[in-house]
Formats: sequence, structure tokens, C-alpha cells
Amino acid sequence: MSRLEGYDNPQGVDYEELDNYVLAHIDPEPDLLKKLNRDTYVKIMRPRMLSGHLQGRILKMFVRMIRPRRVLELGTFTGYSALCIAEGLPEDGIVYTIDINDELEEFTTSFFEQSPCRDKIKYLLGNALATIPAINETFDLIFIDADKREYLEYYHAVFDKVNQGGFIIADNTLWDGKVIENVNPSDEQTVGVERFNNFVAQDERVETVIIPLRDGMTILRKK
Repeated sequence: MSRLEGYDNPQGVDYEELDNYVLAHIDPEPDLLKKLNRDTYVKIMRPRMLSGHLQGRILKMFVRMIRPRRVLELGTFTGYSALCIAEGLPEDGIVYTIDINDELEEFTTSFFEQSPCRDKIKYLLGNALATIPAINETFDLIFIDADKREYLEYYHAVFDKVNQGGFIIADNTLWDGKVIENVNPSDEQTVGVERFNNFVAQDERVETVIIPLRDGMTILRKK
């Protein structure tokens, strides 16, 4: 799916061409991220999990706008989004990024070490729900992009660690459009995304908006 492609196209828009136009008219992808993108697609299973050029620049811009000093990311994968977040942080900013897959540690760490932002990244391996309580920090921004089955559990786990006025961004909340289909109860990932979407839509502690970009990004502001 194109990063911009929706589910209805009455005008017959060429989304691939439009996608290329957008990428040509935003900040270029840094060389290190180009290499990370390429190597992820060549060497790593399920490379589509990588954020990519457009979403990466958007994440950096969100960080520039929100101006957080502490960020928490759930779901490092190969480190693309963490590097983009770190780019936007102030000199004393830190992004904690948690991933459960230790098989990616060597690959991901090699790219973190090449980055001029390496001192702003704290890479933690382990189960996010077990790791979060051990982090003695509060956060201005949290980016959720881990196991979709546990999205609502992540939300509950991080909520008290979000500063008042802080933000939570959850990725993949349209989940290839499956959220508007009749979901098979055995499809635990789609069920997990729907549980999260339904809960936050009714949660009066936050302001909520969904951006239909790529696979959907939900942005929540803690009141």
C-alpha cells in the first residue's frame, strides 16, 4: 500500500506517483537511514515493520513541535523510528526504546553506534510490560509500535508515566483496513488494535485524533 493510499479512490488518483511526489518535496532521508532501510529489507524478516522515509520525517517533526526531553518508544525493530526521534531531540534529550527481539540486537546496535545521536538513545531489550515499571522517568512523548495484541495493555502501563499535556502516538491503528471489517476472534492482532481504538475513543482523560497516514497513527494528548 502507498503511504497515502486510502480505501476509496473515485478520482482515479495514481497514489504511487503522488507518494513519490511527496517524498521528493520533504526533507531528504539521511544517508544512515537510507542504509538502514535498505539493509532491513535485504536482511530482516517482515521489513514492512520499518517506519520509512515519510513517517520518519513526520516523527522527527512531531518531536520538534512537542519539544520533549524524555521519549519512550515501545517496539524498536531495527531502530529507524528511534533514530528519527533522536534527531529531533534537544541536546539533553533521551529516547528510551524497548524491544523484545534480542536477535535484532547486533544489527540495530550497529546503526545506533553510527549515528551522531547515539548518546540520546537508550536501547532496552525485554518485555515492554515488565520493563516499563523499572524506568524511573516520566515522559513528554510515548510512541507505541509493538505487539498489536497488547496495545491496550501498553496504554494502561504508560499512562501514569505521561506528563500532563504530554502525548502518546500509536502506530498501525487502521491495521490495513481490518478495523472496519468483521473481525475473526482468532485474529488477535486486529482484535487488539480494535480494543485499543475503542477504549481511547471513550477515554475522557485524553484528546484523540487518528491520522490516516500509511497504516494509521493515533495521536493522544493527556489533558
